[in-house]
Amino acid sequence: MKTFKSMWLILAIAMLSILAACGNDKAQKSETENEQWDPAQAAATEVTIENNDTTQIYTEAPKKAISLNQHVTEIMLALGLEDSMVGTAYLDDKIYAPLKAAYDQVPVLAEQYPTKEQVIDAEADFLYAGWKSGFSEKGVGTPEELETLGIHTYLHTSSSTTNPSLEDIFTDIRNIAKIFEVEERGEALIVQMSQEVEDIRAKLPQGKEELRVLIFDNGKQDVTTAGQNFMNELVTVAGGKNIFGDVESGWTTVSKEDTVERNPEVIVVIDYGSTSVEEKINFLKNDPALKETDAVMNERFVTLPLSAASEGVRAAEAIQILAQGFYPDNF
Repeated sequence: MKTFKSMWLILAIAMLSILAACGNDKAQKSETENEQWDPAQAAATEVTIENNDTTQIYTEAPKKAISLNQHVTEIMLALGLEDSMVGTAYLDDKIYAPLKAAYDQVPVLAEQYPTKEQVIDAEADFLYAGWKSGFSEKGVGTPEELETLGIHTYLHTSSSTTNPSLEDIFTDIRNIAKIFEVEERGEALIVQMSQEVEDIRAKLPQGKEELRVLIFDNGKQDVTTAGQNFMNELVTVAGGKNIFGDVESGWTTVSKEDTVERNPEVIVVIDYGSTSVEEKINFLKNDPALKETDAVMNERFVTLPLSAASEGVRAAEAIQILAQGFYPDNF
């Protein structure tokens, strides 16, 4: 009888052990399933960006991006995203020197905008345009067309708004950093750019009237200049006053007579395209009307590359060039 009771005790202990093991297996399985699928966590990893009248939802960072203009190419490279890029396009001039090594790792697809076929052949999943023309019918295609191909798009907002500021560029940088899941790099880049600008501003003369500045793109019969585009911000931060900053447009055309009346003290010559800086300055010196301005008579010209004048990572460099040209004694 004693042996019989012992056997039942052994069997009971064994059954309890089996049940406990089953319970543990179910708990572990449940935990594994929760780790594999957590709706709250999945929702948190989604990134939603409102851009260019579209809503772009990212469930993962793009892996095959193409940048369509130089200043946005330089933003991606400054964020260390060259390994996530399958192509670049449309240089205005030489790439920013600190980014040249990274740039050389990315294929150049076209001198201007690539074709839709080139984009498809590259298996692109993200296109980043610096100008609205990139997503026009003459560019790569509209965001709606590209979405049907499974390609996300981002239009650089600071290049597509009136009178953009440095903060608008920082918003674009934050958006791209968020899309590519490199937020810390984005904030570090913004801190660096902000500090560089503050260091320049600290050297500017205090209590002086701002210099009258003409931004000269080109001109023959009339003058093509900057109204309320990013050049207006750059000139202002560098301690000057854009004489056509009251014109509510980006690049604009004004008369020579109006230019002479506003009488610039300094002329910023934008360097790009087939017309050289020397040719532009010779035109200013020999034009019967424009040669009478203070800037031309005193030969006060500042040369600025178009790539530095765009809404990108070279903003501090552009402000440095302008400030040195405006106030050489302070630098």
